[in-house]
Amino acid sequence: MLGWLVALCITILVVLIWPGSKYFANKSKTDTLLQGFEISQQAAKENTGRCDSDRKGSDGTGEKSSTVAFICKPSALANYLLKNCRTFSNFTPCFGWTWKASALLQSVYEACWPYDSPVQFVRDNLQLSDEGLVALDWAVPSYQKRRRTSSHSTSPVLLIIPNSFGKITRNVLKLCETALSHGYLPAVFNRRSHNGTPLTTLKLQQFGDPADLREAVRYIRHRQPAGRLYAVSESTGSGLLLSYLGECGSSSYVTAAVCLSPVFRCQSWFESGLCWPLQWALVLYQKICLSRYKTVLHETIQTDTLFSSCSLRSLEESLFCQSGLMSSASAAPSGSCNNTAGAWDTYWERNEPLRDVDEVAIPVLSVCAQDDPVRGDTQSTIPLELFETNPHFFLLLTERGGHCGFSTQPEESAFSAAGSAAVQNSATANRGTMWCHKALLEFFRATTDFFAAEERAKQLAARRRGLGGGAGGRVFRHRSVSTCKRVPACSHNIHAIYNWQRSYTR
Repeated sequence: MLGWLVALCITILVVLIWPGSKYFANKSKTDTLLQGFEISQQAAKENTGRCDSDRKGSDGTGEKSSTVAFICKPSALANYLLKNCRTFSNFTPCFGWTWKASALLQSVYEACWPYDSPVQFVRDNLQLSDEGLVALDWAVPSYQKRRRTSSHSTSPVLLIIPNSFGKITRNVLKLCETALSHGYLPAVFNRRSHNGTPLTTLKLQQFGDPADLREAVRYIRHRQPAGRLYAVSESTGSGLLLSYLGECGSSSYVTAAVCLSPVFRCQSWFESGLCWPLQWALVLYQKICLSRYKTVLHETIQTDTLFSSCSLRSLEESLFCQSGLMSSASAAPSGSCNNTAGAWDTYWERNEPLRDVDEVAIPVLSVCAQDDPVRGDTQSTIPLELFETNPHFFLLLTERGGHCGFSTQPEESAFSAAGSAAVQNSATANRGTMWCHKALLEFFRATTDFFAAEERAKQLAARRRGLGGGAGGRVFRHRSVSTCKRVPACSHNIHAIYNWQRSYTR
C-alpha cells in the first residue's frame, strides 16, 4: 500500500512539474519560431505573398498576447479566407497560474474527463464487402422525437473521424453539439471493434487504410444525396482522413476537411514515442479494447507478443507486421506485412498519411498548437513546406492550445469592459463553443461561399460563350443544307442527318 502511495505522489509531481519545465525549456524556441513567422509575413507581402495572420494584444500596451499564424500558399481562396474568417485571428488562450494554461493538463482533460452531452446517437452498423462491420453514430438532439433524418434533407453532413484508438473524447461530443446547433448532421465514424462495434472478421483496420471509410462515405451519399459532405478528424484520426483524400482525389465527395491537432509524420511518431505516462496510458487502453477478442485474434497474430508490448510501435507491429499463425491468405489483413526485415517500413509505405498528398483536390485546414505534448516538436513534426507549396492545404498554428485543447479565456471577462448587454448575451449563448470548432465551421462556410461564387462565374462565362457560338452553329447547319440542294442525288440522306441533329440538340 505504501508503494502505491509513493507512486501516486511521484505521478502527481510529474504531472504538475513536467508541463512547466517543458514550457520554460521550449519558450525560446517558440519565440524564435513565431518571430520567423512574423518576418516571413513581411517578406511575403513584399515578395511571395505568403499568408500569415498575427493577432496583437488588445490591452493598449502594444505587446503581443498571442499569435495565430495562418500559413498557406498565396491564392484567391487564401485571400478570401483571410478576409472572411475572423475567428482565425480571434484566439485568446488562458494565461497565468491555471491548469488550463498547461498544455498537458488541458490535453488530458479534453481526452479523458467525462462530458455530460445533451446529444444522443443513433447507430447504423454497415456491413462491408468482406462482411466486416463499421458503425456510423448519427448525432441527434435529445428533444427530437424523430430519430431518423429524411433522405430528402438538404442539411450538410459532418463526418467526424475520432482518434485511431477509438476513444470518444469531450472534443468529439462538443463538436457534435456545436454542429447540430449550426444545422449540420454529425456522423461519427467508428472503425472495426471501436466504440462497441462488433468485430465480425479477423481483419483489423490498419492505420492509414481508407477502404472501410470509402464504403462508409458511399453509404452517406446514398442516404443523404442532397446534402454537402464535410469531414473533421481528431488527433491520429487525421491519418485516415488524409489517406482517404489522397487516394480518392477528386472523387472523395467531400467539399472541405479539417484536421484538429493532426499527427503528420506517423512513422516517426510511433518510433520516437511519447512521454512515458501518455504512451503507457494509450497502450493500456488499446490492450483493454483488444482483450475481449484475444481468443479469436490468436488465430492470426501472436497475442502473447501483443499483450506484452510496452510501446505503441511494438503494439502496432504485433497487430500488422507479424504473420503469427496465419495459414491462409484470406484470413490475413489486407496489405499485412510479413515477418521479415523491413516489414515495419513496408507497412508505413502503405499507411503513411501523406503518401498521396499531391492528389488531394479539396481545401484542408489543419489546426495545430506549438505546445502540443502529443505531436512533439513543431519544426520536426509539422511539414511546413506542404502548406507553403500546396494550394489545397492551410495551417492555423497557435502558440498555445495543447492537443485538441485550445482552451480560451472566459468570454464574459473579455466583454466586461464593453458594457453592452447585447454583446454579453451573445457571449453567454456561445460560451460552450470551443475556438477550434468556431474556426472549422467558419472555414466550411467560407470555402462553400467561395466555390459557389466561382461556379456562378463559370456558368456566366459559359453562357456568354454559348451565346456567341450559337449563331455560328446555325450558320454552319444552314450552309450544309444549302449545299445539299446542289447535289440532288444525296439530298435525301443529308436532310435526314440534319433533321436528326436538330431533334438531338433539342
